[in-house]
Amino acid sequence: MIAEFADALVQGLLLGGLYALFAAGLSLLFGIIRFVNLAHGDFIILAAYLGLMLVEATGLHPLLALLVVPPFMAALGYAGQRLLLNRVVERGLLPAILVTFGLSIIIQNLLLEVFSANARRVPAGALDVASVALPGGINVGVLPLVIFAAAVLALGGLGWFFRHTMTGRLLRAVSDDPPIVGLIGADRRHLFAVATAIAALTAGLAGVLLMMKTNFDPAAGPARLLFAFEAVIIGGLRNLWGTLAGGMILGIAQGIGARIDPGWQLLAGHLVFLLVLAVRPRGLFGGRRR
Repeated sequence: MIAEFADALVQGLLLGGLYALFAAGLSLLFGIIRFVNLAHGDFIILAAYLGLMLVEATGLHPLLALLVVPPFMAALGYAGQRLLLNRVVERGLLPAILVTFGLSIIIQNLLLEVFSANARRVPAGALDVASVALPGGINVGVLPLVIFAAAVLALGGLGWFFRHTMTGRLLRAVSDDPPIVGLIGADRRHLFAVATAIAALTAGLAGVLLMMKTNFDPAAGPARLLFAFEAVIIGGLRNLWGTLAGGMILGIAQGIGARIDPGWQLLAGHLVFLLVLAVRPRGLFGGRRR
């Protein structure tokens, strides 16, 4: 019993890395532009299908898709913000949400037309079966370890970017006081597009890793959005490491719930989310309102 609980704990922690990647872009956009991108989960699935197309067309190892898909998604995010979302984001919260809802429907239906409704998965070769033995008889897959390491590196890289680069500091400034950014000569519309590009980059990274870990289909985006939203709320808005912690807490809850009963896997995560929301509405690591 103890060994099973420990195994669920470890597997949940590793799954939380993927959830943190789901949530990073969502948290970033809400912190900077102040709106929830309802198409964020569909961007993740779009990235997974782009990785699938790349692997099938070139025969490359799926991990090499990380060199192509995330930058492409970043460029797509920048263009989408400059050409579309910037036109509505300053008109209020509702227009931006409606536009991203429309994008979500469009992406799902385009993927459905091109790839059909069949679930797909991209084999990762030796990574699918490789594992590491831990004390206590626990075996951990190498692929989940790679995904967790990628999440830590990505979040650490974003933290460094926001602290030590001029663009990162401007993004923090536009988040804290948007009008003051224009007074120092910065283009707020360009900064919004950069923020969306970074969010799309993390979505591309998450999509490529998702396509190797589990099945996906054109309608899988809303579920990814839900996991991302729950991880953000649990960890706290505008807190990158809190997002990682929120993802791990969500993953642990799902892992333990699945051990109790397979039907409780998702329910356990939702219950933990509701509990945190009731006790600490700003998240476990969210700061107090100033």
